[in-house]
Amino acid sequence: MRCQFHPGALWEYEEAARYYAGCQPGLEFRFMASVETAVRQIIDAPERWRIVEQDVRRCLTKVFPYAILYTIERDSVLILAVMHCHRQPGYWRRRVQGGDAEPSAPPSGGPAARLANSGLSEGPASVS
Repeated sequence: MRCQFHPGALWEYEEAARYYAGCQPGLEFRFMASVETAVRQIIDAPERWRIVEQDVRRCLTKVFPYAILYTIERDSVLILAVMHCHRQPGYWRRRVQGGDAEPSAPPSGGPAARLANSGLSEGPASVS
């Protein structure tokens, strides 16, 4: 199954990795590995995690307080958010409804670009 990221989800991933990079050298790599593991698990068994609202499912990352929110589409998984579990619950709902006031793409060259180029995701260009 293919995986696509909403542009806002890639931006969140990038911002969180930058935050962890500033906390401790190398911590951003542990965070990235945690997110990538969760995404691989979602791709392998997308129906494994429970529905939290409408058709949106949630997979928690290990160690870090983040959740991957996603929907199962006809031929892919759409990652809607890389959400910090202790901040602004529900902000991602506007992504399901089609509205999005967030940046259209993450800064290039960072961890989000790495994930988008890893084969796990088709990146923001494939997300409408």
